[in-house]
Amino acid sequence: MSRNRESKKRRIEHWQVVTVLLIAYDFLAVIMSYFLALWIRFDCEFSEIDIPYLHTYYRTILIYALGCIAIFSMLRLYKSIWRFASYTELLRMVCATVITVVIYCIVLNVFIMRMPVSYYFFGFLIQFTLTLGVRFSYRFILLLRGRKNADIRQKRVMIIGAGEAGQMILRDIKNSKEVNKKVCCFIDDNPNKWGRYIDNVPVFGGRDSIMEAVKKYDIEKIYVAIPSAKPEDKREILHICSETSCELMNLPGMYQLYTGEVLVSKMKPVQIEDLLGRDPIKADMTEVFEYIQGKVVLVTGVGSIGSELARQIAAHNPKHLILFDIYENNAYDIQLELMKKYPELKLDTIIGSVRDSRKIFQVFEQYRPDIVYHAAAHKHVPLMEDSPCEAIKNNALGTYKTAYAAMSHGCQRFVLISTDKAVNPTNIMGASKRLCEMIIQAFDAKIKEGKAYEIPQLFTHNMKEIITSQELVEALKTTKTEFVAVRFGNVLGSNGSVVPLFKKQIEAGGPVTVTHPDIIRFFMTIPEAVSLVLLAGSSARGGEIYVLDMGEPVKIATLARNLIRLSGFTPDVDIQLKFTGLRSGEKLYEEVLMSEEGLKKTKNDLIYIGCPIPFDIEEFLQELDELLEAAYKNKDDIKERVQKIVTTYHPAQK
Repeated sequence: MSRNRESKKRRIEHWQVVTVLLIAYDFLAVIMSYFLALWIRFDCEFSEIDIPYLHTYYRTILIYALGCIAIFSMLRLYKSIWRFASYTELLRMVCATVITVVIYCIVLNVFIMRMPVSYYFFGFLIQFTLTLGVRFSYRFILLLRGRKNADIRQKRVMIIGAGEAGQMILRDIKNSKEVNKKVCCFIDDNPNKWGRYIDNVPVFGGRDSIMEAVKKYDIEKIYVAIPSAKPEDKREILHICSETSCELMNLPGMYQLYTGEVLVSKMKPVQIEDLLGRDPIKADMTEVFEYIQGKVVLVTGVGSIGSELARQIAAHNPKHLILFDIYENNAYDIQLELMKKYPELKLDTIIGSVRDSRKIFQVFEQYRPDIVYHAAAHKHVPLMEDSPCEAIKNNALGTYKTAYAAMSHGCQRFVLISTDKAVNPTNIMGASKRLCEMIIQAFDAKIKEGKAYEIPQLFTHNMKEIITSQELVEALKTTKTEFVAVRFGNVLGSNGSVVPLFKKQIEAGGPVTVTHPDIIRFFMTIPEAVSLVLLAGSSARGGEIYVLDMGEPVKIATLARNLIRLSGFTPDVDIQLKFTGLRSGEKLYEEVLMSEEGLKKTKNDLIYIGCPIPFDIEEFLQELDELLEAAYKNKDDIKERVQKIVTTYHPAQK
C-alpha cells in the first residue's frame, strides 16, 4: 500500500510534462527570434552581419533567454490551461514580452554595446509571434479535434429562448468538452431577433416555427431556457415541443441567473406536471402558519403524503413534531431529511402500528398532540382486493383506534386523509376509506351531543394499564376534539402512482401499460395536495368532508403518450402503448364527491365542503363492531358485509 502511494506521488502529471516542453520551446524560440532579427537587419545574409554585433548576440542571448523564462514564470504563463486560453492570457503574454525586451534593450545599451534599433523591433515581433503562436495553436488544434469527433457523436440541440439564460447555456455547451452537443438554432418570440445570429447560431423564429426548425435541423434535444415566461406561455411551448420526438430539458427557475448556475448540468427533464393543463396551485399558507405554530403535531403514516405533510409542518415552527409509522425505512428517511434541514426542530420518530391500541394510547399519553394528521392506510387497490380483511383492519380499525385515542386525550383536531376512491367505491380500498369517513363523522356527532363516552372501545387491548375506566369517562365527557376528513384524487409521484411506473417502462424500452384507453384520473402534485390539506385542517370546525378542486381530469393514455414524447421517443413507434384491461376493483373514472352530498364553498376557491350524508350512528357502530370481528376472523364474505354498511359500495365485476 505504501509503495502504491509513493508511486502516485512520484508520478509526473501530464501538465508537468507539457510545462517542461514549453519552457524548452520558449528558450529556443527566444534564441532563434533574435538571431533572425539580426539576420533580417543585414538583408538576410549571414556573411554581412558585423562581427561586433554577432559577438554581442552570442555573449548575451543565453542569459536573456533564461531571463525570459524567469519573467514568464513570474507572470504564471506556465500554469495557464491553454485549452481555455482567452484575453487574459493574451494580455499576460504581451506584458511578458514587452518587459523582457525593455530590460534587454536597457542592459545592452548601458552596459555592453548598442545594437541596431531594428534588432530589438524584429526580435520583439518574432519572439511574441513564436511564443504566443504555439500556445494558441494548441487550443486551436484541440477545438478542431473536438469538432471532428463531434461530427460523429454530437446531439443536435435547439434552445428555446434567445435571452441571457439561452446564451449562457450556449456558451456552456461550447466550452465544455464533456457535453457532446451542437446547438443548431434558437427559438424566440421576439421578432427583432429572427434571422439574426448569436455566436454564429441562427435565431430561426418564434414558437410557431418549432416544428419546422426541428425538421430542418434534425433536432434531437430541446433546451427550454425561458425562466421568466408566464406559466401559460411556457405550457403552450411545452405542448408544441411534446409533439416532436425530441428529448426536453427545462431550466428550473430564475434563481440560476442570479447565482450564475445556468449550466447544462443544472437543466432538468421537463416534468409531466408541466403538461397537466392548469396553473400550479399556490396556496396562501399564512393561516396554516398561525395555526400550527407552537402546536404538538402527530403525523401517522409517512409515505408520500405523510412525508410531505411532515416537511411542510416542520417549516411552520411546530412546538413538537411526532412521526408514527410501522415501516421503518420511510420513517428513517424523512427523519434524516428533517434533522438536516431543521436542526432546531423538536422531532420524534416512533415505529408502531395504528392497529396496536396499547402503542397508540401510549403515544398520545406521552406526547399529548394538539393536532393529528392521519395518513396511515393501505392504499393499493388491486392488492387490497386480494386481501380485503387487511384493508378493513388497517384502514377502518386503525382509524377508529387512533381517533379514539385522540378523543380520549384532549386532542384539538383530527384530520383524516381520505381519497376520491371513497366516492361510490367499486373496490374494497375505497369502501374502507368511506368507512373511515363515517367513523370520524360518528365521533364528531357524538362529541357535539356531549355523549362521546357512549362510543365503544372496539377490539382494544386491556387499557387499564394506561387509563382507568373512570378517567376515560371523565375525559370523554369534556372532550372537544374536532374530526374532519380531506378528500382528493391521485397525486403525481406518490407510491403506486402511474408516472414512476411509466418512466421505468420507458427506460426498459416499453411497452407502457395502461389498463383502458378511456380511463381518466384527477391529478395533483404532492406539495399541492398537502398544502390544501393543511389549509382545510386549519379552518375546520368538525364533521366536514373537505373536497379539493383538482382541475380537469386527465386521460391516463394521454399522460403516457406525453411522457414518452418528453423522453425523446415517438409513441406507438419507438415505445408501444399496451392496454391490459381494467384491474379488479378499478373504474374508468374517479369522483371526488357523491351526488347526494352537494357542495358548499369556502373562502378558498380550491377547497369545498361536502354536506355529510346522514346515517344512523348507533346502528353504524354496532355494524362496525360485527364487521371488525369478521375481518379479524378473515371471513370470506367481508365484501358483502362492507356493502351492507357502505350502501354506495358496488364491487366491480371481474
